[in-house]
Amino acid sequence: MGTWGVGPFDNDTAADFAGDLDEAAVDDRESMIRSALRRAANPADQLEAPDAERAVAAAALVVAQHPDGEATCSNYGPSGPMPQFPADLRMLAVDALDQVVAEPSELAELWGEAANGPKWRQDITRLRDVLDLPIPPQEETLFEI
Repeated sequence: MGTWGVGPFDNDTAADFAGDLDEAAVDDRESMIRSALRRAANPADQLEAPDAERAVAAAALVVAQHPDGEATCSNYGPSGPMPQFPADLRMLAVDALDQVVAEPSELAELWGEAANGPKWRQDITRLRDVLDLPIPPQEETLFEI
């Protein structure tokens, strides 16, 4: 793996994806992110590592625009501005992240063999949780039974 950390852009493929985003017109960036997420969310067979790495990077960019999200702080992420993403990208990112950690995902398999595998999986879960926050329990009774 051309990977040097567990962050969304801490691998060669994601860093190249960030460079591609920077080189693209601002109006094309959303479709590039959507395409990366869609490819991972609906793999034909096994999700290949490069597609999974691009999807994690794309999901991190979607998370960065969420009110509860964090900005991507990697030196290898895109330096150019991102357009405002539509809300439907959140659920597509959740679906993609679910596939990234599911079987048969080549990236999950590779991280399963790595010492930092649990930390990587924890970071994927954190990204997913921001996008798919659980519904808080209802605190008041609407009607008596």
